[in-house]
Amino acid sequence: MKKFIQEFKEFALKGSMMDLAIGMIIGSAFTAIISSLVNDIINPFLGLFTGHIDFSNLFVALDGQEYATLEAAESAGAAVIKYGSFISNVINFVIMALVVFLIVKVLNTMRTKTQKPAAPEAPTTKVCPYCQSEINIAATRCPNCTSQLVDVDM
Repeated sequence: MKKFIQEFKEFALKGSMMDLAIGMIIGSAFTAIISSLVNDIINPFLGLFTGHIDFSNLFVALDGQEYATLEAAESAGAAVIKYGSFISNVINFVIMALVVFLIVKVLNTMRTKTQKPAAPEAPTTKVCPYCQSEINIAATRCPNCTSQLVDVDM
């Protein structure tokens, strides 16, 4: 049991595990911000174009009765399909995907601007002018055709 606890402690305290935990916390906060953006800013703005439709109050009662609001249907115990809530969640997803795409795009742009191009490496081989085979750059005789390479300008 002691070994199991020790292994779990090592697993839980790894850097990648802490990074994941921090990412989950930031992701939750980010989700709350995007949900607020959609519900408090975008949905009312969309309401202007759709005749002031409140997406959160769009529903279908499955018991066949008419209810004035979603709250009234739920308090009456009716089973409801909340398609307005679904629409809001789809909008949330699209906006969140757009924001994540833009963040990744900006980070990739910054990463490519800060990375310096690698200096070309010094060649380690050369081509024999007689047989055209690739040989070590320090060779003075071609191992394939045995030609002398000392005076030959490569």
